[in-house]
Amino acid sequence: MRAWLECYDGRTLSMPDLLEWRMEYTSGTPCDSFFLSCIWEPDRAEELADAVRFGAEQDGERVFSGVVDEIECGWDGSGGRLELSGRGMAALLLDNEALGCDYQVATLADILRDHVTPYGIRTAGTAALPAVPGFSVAAGSSEWQVLYQFARYYGGVEPRFDRQGRLVLEPWRDTARRIIDGSTAVSSLAWRYRRYGVLSQVLVRDRTRQTVQPVVNEEFDRRGGQCRRVLTMPGRSSYQAMRYSGAYQLEQSAAERSRLELELPGLFCAWPGELAEVRLERAPHGGLWRVSQTRTGVDSRGEYTRLILNEE
Repeated sequence: MRAWLECYDGRTLSMPDLLEWRMEYTSGTPCDSFFLSCIWEPDRAEELADAVRFGAEQDGERVFSGVVDEIECGWDGSGGRLELSGRGMAALLLDNEALGCDYQVATLADILRDHVTPYGIRTAGTAALPAVPGFSVAAGSSEWQVLYQFARYYGGVEPRFDRQGRLVLEPWRDTARRIIDGSTAVSSLAWRYRRYGVLSQVLVRDRTRQTVQPVVNEEFDRRGGQCRRVLTMPGRSSYQAMRYSGAYQLEQSAAERSRLELELPGLFCAWPGELAEVRLERAPHGGLWRVSQTRTGVDSRGEYTRLILNEE
């Protein structure tokens, strides 16, 4: 693993060999994160305060781009040591509050110009997201909330960042599957099925039009689910936004209803968004799954990758 820090003035600080590290990747929310520990002499601590960005490569491939959140440097009987932690580039949008405003018609170009590119964020891929009439930015919203609302509620695309730190606004590409079968080294496996918190119905209420639109999770309702929420939309919400927000609430509540957790020896065994076909004899539940989170790193036990899979 090759890791480095980028300073605000353009300088680059190369990190020595890492003693321990981990990197966590998600499908958009929550933010990606990293932690690393290495040998570092205390007399070099001052230059660390200038670091603002973090990057890492494995076998020549970029595996993380992010922002530095916290640095701790000190020494004990074993010598000098540095611990560094931070998050993915989405942190820039999470940490900055948007200026409340109203758009007569908001386009993707408007959202990127006003809420993304001012932070030096580049884009890697964008779908044809529709323009949204009467789009409002509520006071107190983060830049991430603005982007998420526009892309997810109205365009049906969940924003995420790639390993180069670029914003991606397009659906997952299901071009390949990872097969997990008897030939795959699996250190541990756990399956969880959760009913608590899963919504069977959402009533979307529009006070302006005096309408109530039910959105039902048919499969969970058929299985005896009885958990309803009432969602009151802002006065200027369109019918499409009402429907989609209701469907979104159902999807979010059911996202982790059935979850498979696997640990494999080795690094970077899979990435969020990839499809995994589980064919293990001792798996309580096989079939097709979507990787939602990945944690990979090196600790006292050696190399590992932990995968969280949601049923596709």
